[in-house]
Amino acid sequence: MTLLEAAQALRRRAVSSAELTAASLQRIGELNPKLNAMLTVLEEDARARAQAADEELAQGADRGPLHGIPVAVKDVFETRGVRTTCGSVIFLHHVPDRDAAVVERLAAAGAVLVGKAGMHELAYGITSNNPHFGAIHNPCDPEHIPGGSSGGSGAAVASEMVFMAMGSDTGGSIRIPASFCGTVGLKPTSGRVSRYGVMPLDFSLDHMGPLTGSVRDAAVTLQAIAGFDPRDDTSSREPVANYLPEPGCSIRELRIGLPQNFYFERLDPDVDVAVRRMAATAESLGACILPVRVPDIEALNAVGRVILLAEASALMEKYIGNRDQFGSDVLALFDQGRLLPATDYVNAQRLRRMMQREFAQLWSQVDCLFTPTTPLAAPRIGEKTVHLGGFVEDVRLASTRLVRGINVLGLPAISIPCGRDRRGLPVGLQIIGRPFDEALILRVAAALEDATGNSGGPTAL
Repeated sequence: MTLLEAAQALRRRAVSSAELTAASLQRIGELNPKLNAMLTVLEEDARARAQAADEELAQGADRGPLHGIPVAVKDVFETRGVRTTCGSVIFLHHVPDRDAAVVERLAAAGAVLVGKAGMHELAYGITSNNPHFGAIHNPCDPEHIPGGSSGGSGAAVASEMVFMAMGSDTGGSIRIPASFCGTVGLKPTSGRVSRYGVMPLDFSLDHMGPLTGSVRDAAVTLQAIAGFDPRDDTSSREPVANYLPEPGCSIRELRIGLPQNFYFERLDPDVDVAVRRMAATAESLGACILPVRVPDIEALNAVGRVILLAEASALMEKYIGNRDQFGSDVLALFDQGRLLPATDYVNAQRLRRMMQREFAQLWSQVDCLFTPTTPLAAPRIGEKTVHLGGFVEDVRLASTRLVRGINVLGLPAISIPCGRDRRGLPVGLQIIGRPFDEALILRVAAALEDATGNSGGPTAL
């Protein structure tokens, strides 16, 4: 059942929020010992919120599609009176006195928060093998990683613990778990969703967005959380659009760019086939598939790595003396960041602006881009390297190769399921759009989902 299907059932009185929430809590109780997706479960509070939602709906006070729906947020989102650890023992006892803006907006929309999802330590990695709270497992195959850093959010949605889980994305941390777990993952434009009350990894690359079981579920979530927030100095005043694609939405005559350089190099063959098949589906729906050459994405990724290393290390400077409180992989990244010359950081920001201008020229040729989300399906837990196109690559660098640059550019991007590899593991398609054109990439994604049935949903456990 999708979020919107559950919302419709609530309004038909076919089910109550209390029943949906009880089922969510039961599923967490059954599956979390195996998957480790949820770090904190708010059973008592969730049942109270569900009862309140049922009473409001019975009285005709309808707050919208999320009203009465069980959801989760990644443990970077501050929650008043509830610990927010950022996946770190440094913040093990951090109990905020405020809610993040996204948590406020979800509450205003009537959503029922059932818990905080686990994650890679300090949101700085893609495996979600957390040395303090344990590895998070992929519901499609528990021997494989769910992706990161929002791995708990991806696993919770894929295993139907919740209908939606919020994630954060600094270099692919929403889209990678979506690809690996077979869910939808939306990274909005920089400034579209408030970062207020979110424990940061990076000053200028962090984005907030949902992981869901369907494209339209992501759309209604974005509708609830988008908009200007004066408490966030990166927040945009760009008007909020209507994001929900209509039934039978058309993509006829849309110009979809298929990159001829970088994005289809060093891929697992199953990923290549699945993504190109989805492009052919778009063409069958009347879209125009156009070959394009994109700017130097390898250079863009290098810019992103320099910015992230420097800014993440600056943010954690006051804690770095407590070296025994960091996992080895995260500590190594912070140490690298502290060694970067200031000139490298300044030049990276200068190149970032240049490449944003270069990339903007593409939008005169196409309306959106299709790429793979990740060049491979989910690696095994503990796997350090992968073989792709005759090359041996580090798992983290390979997994972020196709998504990292989009954070540098601040563009909206969505990952949707587009098939499975020979082992039955999910493959993701990434759709990239113009700034603040989330409505278009959601429409394209919904049309493909309607045509193929490749939506997120229950996975084999």
